[in-house]
Amino acid sequence: MLTRSTRDIPRATRWARAAWRPLLTVAAVLAAWAVVSGLGLVAGYLLPTPAATWHKLVENAPYLWSASVITTAETLAGFVVAVVLGLAAALVMAFSPRLEGSVYPIIVFAQVVPKIAVAPLFVVWLGFGFSPKVLMAALIAFFPVVVAGFTGLKSIDHDLIDLAATMTASRLRVFTRFRFPSALPFIMSGLKVAVTLAVTGAVVGEFVGADSGLGYVILEANGNIDTAMLYAALIMLSLIGVVLFLLVDLAERLLMPWHSSRRAASVTAY
Repeated sequence: MLTRSTRDIPRATRWARAAWRPLLTVAAVLAAWAVVSGLGLVAGYLLPTPAATWHKLVENAPYLWSASVITTAETLAGFVVAVVLGLAAALVMAFSPRLEGSVYPIIVFAQVVPKIAVAPLFVVWLGFGFSPKVLMAALIAFFPVVVAGFTGLKSIDHDLIDLAATMTASRLRVFTRFRFPSALPFIMSGLKVAVTLAVTGAVVGEFVGADSGLGYVILEANGNIDTAMLYAALIMLSLIGVVLFLLVDLAERLLMPWHSSRRAASVTAY
């Protein structure tokens, strides 16, 4: 819980105090990049200067923006599918030990299979449209969701369940009042991992078969040996991943402000 002196600090000031470290890190990376590329320590076709990358980013802003919108849509759709199916599978395994023994090994086996090897099959089955990219994003994001959800649902203190049973609470009330709130921190951690992996899945799908999206831009830039364009596309991909991660983090703050990790984050920011 924030102290009185902390609450009295303006919100803009608190955000500035929390943001200066990552901003300083970004500035240091940009400075090192500028020095290495500016002094010619690495060939220009391998590492363009930040100025050249920025110029390419501004010059092709409409093209990169439209590609980013497509990749973001594929990522979000795949993420939603992964969340729905992953949490459903976690619920089934948590409440049915028999199904846990049957389903969990299959899920682990599916995770071990290299996704880049499966992507061409999706293109054969579904064509070159929107669906195979969504399916690839969902496949890559599914595993952390189901593992986090299953772990969270199984981690509840059974004394709480016994206490609720003595108070004649229904299974639905036990789930909504005890089991789900206990699992929520695990679920949100899994969603943070899954949303960034969904970006990777969408790009992998675009690598295999697409005529749009940032994955296609990267392939096109690589074929043209346009390293500045490649770096510009990578920057856009990174921004998409960071924004989606921050949105999930915001949802975590809204859903569980009571959790110790939220209180600890508020304290360490100062």
